[in-house]
Amino acid sequence: MNITRKLTLALILLSITCVAIEAQAKRNLVIEDYYRVKTVSDPVISPGGLWVAFTVSERIEKDNSTRIQSWLVQTEGSSEPVLVQHGGKDVTDSQWTKDGELQVLAYDNTTWLLDPEDLTKSTFVDEAGDQDLSVSSSRNWKFSVRAVALDKSETDGGLSEFEQRHEERFKGKAFDWYPFRRDGQSFPLPDWREEALTEIFVTEFGGLGHARQLTNLGLRPQNVQWRPFADQLVFTADESILDELAYPRTDMFMVDLDGVTTRLTNDGFVYNALGFSPDGQWISYNRSMGTDMIIQSGVRHGGARDLYVRGTEGGLINLTEDWDLDPGNPMWSPDSRYIYFVAGIGGARHLFRVSPDQGSVEQVTQGFRRINSLDIDDSFQKMTYLVGEFEGPSEVYVADIDGSNERRLSGVNDQFIAEVDLATREHERVLYNSYDGTPIEGFLLYPNAYESSRSYPLIVVNHGGPHSASGYGFNFKNSFFAANGYFVFLPNFRSSTGYGDDFKWGTWGAWGSNDGEDVLAGVDHLVQNFPIDPVRVGSTGHSYGGILTNWLITKYQDRFKAAVSGAGASNWTSNYALSDVARTKELEFMGPPWDPQARDIMIKQSAYLNSGGVKAATLFVHGQEDYRVPLEGSIQLYTSLKKQSVPTKLIIYDGMAHGIRGHWNNVHRMINELSWWETYLKPAGKPPIG
Repeated sequence: MNITRKLTLALILLSITCVAIEAQAKRNLVIEDYYRVKTVSDPVISPGGLWVAFTVSERIEKDNSTRIQSWLVQTEGSSEPVLVQHGGKDVTDSQWTKDGELQVLAYDNTTWLLDPEDLTKSTFVDEAGDQDLSVSSSRNWKFSVRAVALDKSETDGGLSEFEQRHEERFKGKAFDWYPFRRDGQSFPLPDWREEALTEIFVTEFGGLGHARQLTNLGLRPQNVQWRPFADQLVFTADESILDELAYPRTDMFMVDLDGVTTRLTNDGFVYNALGFSPDGQWISYNRSMGTDMIIQSGVRHGGARDLYVRGTEGGLINLTEDWDLDPGNPMWSPDSRYIYFVAGIGGARHLFRVSPDQGSVEQVTQGFRRINSLDIDDSFQKMTYLVGEFEGPSEVYVADIDGSNERRLSGVNDQFIAEVDLATREHERVLYNSYDGTPIEGFLLYPNAYESSRSYPLIVVNHGGPHSASGYGFNFKNSFFAANGYFVFLPNFRSSTGYGDDFKWGTWGAWGSNDGEDVLAGVDHLVQNFPIDPVRVGSTGHSYGGILTNWLITKYQDRFKAAVSGAGASNWTSNYALSDVARTKELEFMGPPWDPQARDIMIKQSAYLNSGGVKAATLFVHGQEDYRVPLEGSIQLYTSLKKQSVPTKLIIYDGMAHGIRGHWNNVHRMINELSWWETYLKPAGKPPIG
């Protein structure tokens, strides 16, 4: 072998060695990395499509806080993002003016306009500029929504001095109104009768004239918008605020400058996401069935959510009547030819469009991913969004309005991903049939350092809702479990959105039955096709995911070895009175618990009332002040397991509502959940992973 060949071979071997060393340098995800992963959010594109502003959130372990910074990047993609600050300090709430200036909120709560070409140039803002949507297109009028005084008749209650002294000494709570609970708010809620009503007022824009009251409905107008090229306002209002037992039902109204108010709807449906076409000829909105309408009609479904347009001179068109998904908020193109919206489709989320001239719905963006936080420039030529994928945190992208010419603008977590192996093998999209033949979609994350010759435990992660869906997007906890040697399965069982109305309402009257079978069929499918140990299967989830977990371990007692139930109900009869969403029981359980049919359903579908013989070692996780799915659900099922000598543990987070917040709590929870899996799903003799 000559010297040249030897040298060439040596270089090849060195190159191979360097690549191998580089590959080996990547390490597994560890719990400490929770504080290293940054979250990108809120991309907004400038009116001319030249710039995108976005925020980056960083978790701070020391004080349990979150640092939020604003960044700016050019859409042509040739330069790196730059940090936006004012006075050397971080700013928030970035948004664009119609003139292309970046409006930000400084650390001292002052508002400034920045020049994107030179961020050192700033102008103090002391009043709303031309981006203020409360100003009419004629630039003559400005609306405001103001509280009006309540008509109260004061009484002394007829108390004697003795009675009054003891009334003042009372320490406790007393109320005679409903509702009295709402998750995340103090208990009891304030008396709804004491909350001020509001009306719409107008003033001459730029003038000092007196505000003139336009409406006199005695309600609370919302979603107020000017009609282009006309001095008319459209808005929604909800009469249910005057009846403590009625469920919300917003209707549409229109008012002119003479105060003539026209009610546009009054049919039991709920109207929201109002918007005018730029030419002022159409009102667009989303419509769905109201809760009271569903209850009174006795239907066994929640109906469709559809996108409508209504001509300002008459005429009504359902643009999604033949399209079986849930449209998001409508966005009009400047020429009024198309309405764009985002919608879930299976585990993905994409941009769609439809013509108000009754054209069919077209899908604009494609692929196995989620398009999140989408924003479009004024000309509807460019758009920005976040891309959700399983294998890594979201980043900012920009593309033409038809989805072409896409490019990534940020790489906030690139350095972290270069060091940490978030997924040694790409996820699997799993398609299978439930026991009754219903097609189901799910997603499977592989354990890190996967070897097909080994046998692995499986963790089933059930989504909340129940009317939501698992899908493309990075989740630290799921990746953390996979990094520690677990298959992680995310099934989109019946009740999930993105698969049509029949599928979404497929659990009506029997939460846990069809969806529970969908999960079990998925586990069977995975055991048959992947190296999963059928005796080492666990179930987990939060909210409805915890509810379904409670059902699975009591209904299918030989199928799950362990479980982690987050904020789950277990007794529907008590949950009805204690939860702030009694409506879900009146709807999907067919009535209140004193109704014989509804009571039978509640008893049949309650995990606690059917928990005899349960075997799965179960960790319960709950917020102390959860008023959505109250703590009693976990306490009751914990007591059942404890009385039956089943390994169980209950973790209660002080002061926490339904969504358990705070970085310290999140990390503490993940540590304890992994420890539970390691204790009850690991092979015999294998010590827990530290």
